[in-house]
Amino acid sequence: MDARVRTIAFVYAFAVYSYIQPAGFRSTYPTLADRIAFAHSFAGNAAIRLFYGFPYDPVTIGGYSAWRVGGTLAIAAAVFGVLAAVRALRADEDSGRMELVLANPIARRTAFSSSLVAIALGIALLWAAMTVGYVAGGLPVGGSAYLALATALVAAVFVGIGAITSQLAPTRRIALELGSAFVAASLLLRVIADTAGGAGWLRWATPLGWAEEMRPFTGAHPVVLLLPLALSTALLFTAARIARGRDLGTGILQARDTTSPRTRLLSSPTAQALRSERSSLIAWGGCFAVFGVILGTVATSVSSAGITPQVRRQLAKLGSGSIVSPRGYIALIFIFFVLAVCLFVCAQIAAARQEESEERLETLLALPVGRLRWLGGRILLGAEAALILSLIAGLFTWAGTSSQNVHIPLWQMLEAGSNCLPAALLFLGLSSLSYALVPRVSTGISYGLVMVAFLWYLVGAIAGVPKWLVEATPFAHIGLVPTHAFQTGAALVMVAIGAVAIAAALAVFKHRDLTGA
Repeated sequence: MDARVRTIAFVYAFAVYSYIQPAGFRSTYPTLADRIAFAHSFAGNAAIRLFYGFPYDPVTIGGYSAWRVGGTLAIAAAVFGVLAAVRALRADEDSGRMELVLANPIARRTAFSSSLVAIALGIALLWAAMTVGYVAGGLPVGGSAYLALATALVAAVFVGIGAITSQLAPTRRIALELGSAFVAASLLLRVIADTAGGAGWLRWATPLGWAEEMRPFTGAHPVVLLLPLALSTALLFTAARIARGRDLGTGILQARDTTSPRTRLLSSPTAQALRSERSSLIAWGGCFAVFGVILGTVATSVSSAGITPQVRRQLAKLGSGSIVSPRGYIALIFIFFVLAVCLFVCAQIAAARQEESEERLETLLALPVGRLRWLGGRILLGAEAALILSLIAGLFTWAGTSSQNVHIPLWQMLEAGSNCLPAALLFLGLSSLSYALVPRVSTGISYGLVMVAFLWYLVGAIAGVPKWLVEATPFAHIGLVPTHAFQTGAALVMVAIGAVAIAAALAVFKHRDLTGA
């Protein structure tokens, strides 16, 4: 019940995406000749495999769907699995609610099993949503169900990983970070396997690779289903054994009492926020650096790609120019860095909301700390961290391109990184305002605004929606460096709107009452 909003959002997104891709492929490439040209251009591009995996048969609608939809939704399923497991198995412990549950005639084993049943029902809904989406998109029922199962089992494996990290970590937050690290590591292994010559064997080292090796619509290998089933079962069994011998609110990995005190970051509420967020910031920075290097390295693979004129015209609508050059490819991909930084600032405001919902903010404000100082410090920390992440993206992408002798000046790549900031500051302001006005639903509003704006930019531009409607999203006003100039005017407008929203948020927060969970 607690996870219904998240589950409904994932189910809706999975269903829509499962329908749009096969239906869109059928209409965009109606003839066999069109699909063969697509396979020789886009599907044969190592840079594109970075996001979708290895295409086994992109000429058929089923093979295309297994590649484009299965590859993308497998990543989303991994995220869903970790979030669901940590929320169900660790959040109630940290809040103290699990002690109340176990004070009734309910065994700990029963509570653990009930949580897993609820998660299993959520995964079943994801499977059903994908199956319905594929069938509505014109794919056979049997193949659709098998492709959906290949994706859903990825979620099951990462539920097991989330269950294990929930037992190892001393807090829910650390459990979530450990689980997210496993997702990132699995994705990195799959990326290397799909883009580096001779590294295909690495697919067998990651659940994301297993989903590819099940080969839906391309010569199915159902025996591979045994791998995620066996691993998820083993992980959940191990987590259950650990849970029975672990005290509530603790973890196997405990901080050592003999370590030297580290109170340097307890000098102010903002410094304390940095202390609590530093592990998350390091993880975000590491991911930006790794993917920046990978993107820069594979950018050279697009220089000789025979992308059809029709596809070029479609992608040109996104404002990146021609993607047949490394510059054009990097300009197009950097819009995803913009999205990531926008989601990051939403996460920072969500962390502030969590501090309030767990009633830690009441204690803090009982001390000589003003409301505006606390929230303003949180917002400032989010803005500074967004700047650092943006520069990391530019710097490490430049390092990747330089390693392949692609000559893009460092200042241009740093400018491309700085391009992430205006939109991030805009959404930082809107997230802060939603937190001040409606704190209980502010996290959903913040993430929802970012995703709706981004999807409207992608779908609206490519689908031929009138220009004035597409320009309703801030992503349409970002000049994609290095193929286009930085849009100073639009950037100033976004920053100004963000600043006004932050000022309004501070004014509202100053007078509203604190709210719990």
